[in-house]
Amino acid sequence: MIHHVRNLAMLALLAILAACGATQQSAMMDSGGPTQTVAQADPTLDADCKAALASLYAGTPHAQELGQQAKGILVFPQVIRAGFIGGAAHGAGILYENGKATGSYATTSGTFGLQAGVQTYAYAMFFMTDHELNDLKTSSGFSVGVAPTIVIADQGAAKNLNTTTLSSEIYAFIFDQKGLMAGLGLAGNKITKIREFAPS
Repeated sequence: MIHHVRNLAMLALLAILAACGATQQSAMMDSGGPTQTVAQADPTLDADCKAALASLYAGTPHAQELGQQAKGILVFPQVIRAGFIGGAAHGAGILYENGKATGSYATTSGTFGLQAGVQTYAYAMFFMTDHELNDLKTSSGFSVGVAPTIVIADQGAAKNLNTTTLSSEIYAFIFDQKGLMAGLGLAGNKITKIREFAPS
């Protein structure tokens, strides 16, 4: 059983590293000049992001209340995390402003420690101020957990949030978790812009 988990984790880890490399290459191509724009978001990713956000709203009404006030919402519908001793996580997502997709992003992280297995999850970040949203849009690598005014909650903790007293600038919700790996969190995740979409 352990051998099977290790092999599965290693295959997933190789796939994550390949995806990370493709993301970095795409970001480097864009860094040579003005940010590359495309007419619209990838339809499949866009649909996945909207379905993930709907799932979050269905299970966490407070998140929907935040969404109505947020300056921008960044959604990663599926992040794959795999490891054996060391590990990595990667996923692609879309930033929405006023309900419109304005850019695509990648999230990546590396982890160290005794862990084995594969896990998938989704997460969404709600940017409540123009300042923090602009930081995301202009940064070459936005680090989750570095911002002093970010609140990160899984589905259990999210149900206890009181939106009448919320005052942080960024809220992040982890949801739709699948897999047996422990210690899931967002600290250390780096978010990189892939594409900026042309105004529709």
